[in-house]
Amino acid sequence: MIRLFLAGLALMLPCMIASAQTATLQPILQEHGALIAKSSRKTIAPAIDAIATSGVPQAQVFLEQWAGKNIWMRKSDGVLFIGEKLDAKTYALTDIDGGAGFDGVAKSDLKQLKPNSGVRAMIQTALVQFQLSDDDPERRQDALTSIARDPEASLLAHLRASIEGETDDVLLAQKQRLERLLSIGYDPDTAVRVAAIKDMSGDLGVDVRAALNPLLSTILEVTDTDLPQGRNIANTLTPESEALSVTAAYELLVAKDLAPPLTTPDTLRAALSANIDQGRVGGIPIAQLDSDENRAKAYAALAQAGLVSPLVTEADVKTAVSERVFFEAYNESSSDVTDAAKEALKTIEAKVAANQVLDLTLDALSLASIYFLAAIGLAITFGVMGVINMAHGEFIMMGAYTGYVVQQIIPDHTVSIIVAIPLAFAVTFAAGVAMERLVIRWLYSRPLETLLATFGISIALQQLAKNIFGTQARPLTAPGWLDGSWVINDVVSISYIRIAIFVLAFVFLAIFLFIMKRTRLGLETRAVTQNPRMAASMGINPGRVNMLTFGLGSGIAGVAGVAIGLFAKVTSELGSDYIVQSFMTVVVGGVGNIWGTLAGAAMIGFLQKGIEWFNPSNTLAAQTFMIVFIIIFIQFRPRGIIALKGRAAGD
Repeated sequence: MIRLFLAGLALMLPCMIASAQTATLQPILQEHGALIAKSSRKTIAPAIDAIATSGVPQAQVFLEQWAGKNIWMRKSDGVLFIGEKLDAKTYALTDIDGGAGFDGVAKSDLKQLKPNSGVRAMIQTALVQFQLSDDDPERRQDALTSIARDPEASLLAHLRASIEGETDDVLLAQKQRLERLLSIGYDPDTAVRVAAIKDMSGDLGVDVRAALNPLLSTILEVTDTDLPQGRNIANTLTPESEALSVTAAYELLVAKDLAPPLTTPDTLRAALSANIDQGRVGGIPIAQLDSDENRAKAYAALAQAGLVSPLVTEADVKTAVSERVFFEAYNESSSDVTDAAKEALKTIEAKVAANQVLDLTLDALSLASIYFLAAIGLAITFGVMGVINMAHGEFIMMGAYTGYVVQQIIPDHTVSIIVAIPLAFAVTFAAGVAMERLVIRWLYSRPLETLLATFGISIALQQLAKNIFGTQARPLTAPGWLDGSWVINDVVSISYIRIAIFVLAFVFLAIFLFIMKRTRLGLETRAVTQNPRMAASMGINPGRVNMLTFGLGSGIAGVAGVAIGLFAKVTSELGSDYIVQSFMTVVVGGVGNIWGTLAGAAMIGFLQKGIEWFNPSNTLAAQTFMIVFIIIFIQFRPRGIIALKGRAAGD
């Protein structure tokens, strides 16, 4: 028997192959010609399904051409062709099944098939099954994007079939993940759905939660007896509870025709007005309808006569509600699926919370690095030298404008930033040296005059910037390799610009420590800071040291301006946005201590982001609460987080 079966199969196989090779699409098109000719979203589905599932190789080409409005119908016999315009009045026709075409067919003899947007969307959905196994990786990617955007149960089998032959590792991973998502919602086997839910329980993607949440959607139901068997009950509800009011419960009864509508005062008055008969309503004179009791009696009389619906009072409402059982039922019928979905969402929510903390931490570190970079120069001029420089913010602004000018000369953004950083340092260093020589050197022992003088200089520098660059914000564009963000998952991400600023902050921390610990300038600065007279007696020039130290702090502020300008608006008021935070960073951290400045920046950055997390829509309130906290903090620790000790602290 087996031999006879194999022999028969061998004889039938060539016929089957020949049949497949000679299969044509035109008969199928003619069968559904009326639907295709007058296609609409409501009627075209059978025709598209017949074409897509025909197994004819030409099906994909036809669907693509149809979606592209390149299909023409010959009016004489209704045959469909692929049309190509030759001139205004003639077209070249290509046979869909590869047969002989026609050239120079008059447009008047043809009818163009123009599917609307809804029909085209359905065609594109049908094309996905072919595109999933297309030789072009881009078309396979487009197919996956289309499925993710508009998933359908019919696509699940095609997606699974395409996984085995996928050669691209990235696309394979996408297909496997998408297959799991579609299995959650569309697989007929409950066990498969539960397995898919468990597989995706550790995924933080928004699309996973979008697939799981509908499984836990509920509908409010009511029954006269006990809870119905066979329903996937989420929970029972008690009227007059927070979850279900008496009014909402009765409205459900009315909607399900289980109770008459509540007789509202407006309804009652309208019914009484419509049934006035010879100065009476329900036998009660109109003049006596000035009380709720008489109006209720009149309405009851009308109801007894069948003229109006029965009177429904608040007491009736409570009675009707108390006699029934209210419950919420899952729209998903399988309790195994809903139980798995609840557990998966619980796991995902826990991971989301942990990742939100991580994301908040990264944001806080990013903000702390910005504040540290802005404050490190002030830590030198104010913390080390004791000079209250209110123009420090304007040095930041000068650095940002230096970067802008460089970009106008050097169009390459990478090269321009490389040039702008040392140039901004040089410009603001020179400005700081000039300011120290012309103003600050005469006011070292007069801090109030120093504050007023530098405040005046800050206003003058702002006005000078407005005169040169105008009041409009100027762009300082980051290099292309700093575009976008480092995305860890759907919850945690940080922009590459913030990462670059974070790295730059620690680079300047290392530079500062090297200068202060390993260079002659650092040694002389520490000596002058601790005891200027003793330093002078040792051959150190305090004036020169102060000049260079002030210039160093100003130069670092200029570099901070270039970094800040990459993500902030470059205006004359740029520095004003950071001067307060810079002073707070230095004071809170500990005046005269670079490690204190680092700790202060971290504290302020984490504090501000933490407050914003509780009130994300009001950043001004967050800054206000932060300042209040810092004021309280200073009361208990006036010398900051890391206070100087010994002679350097003035003890």
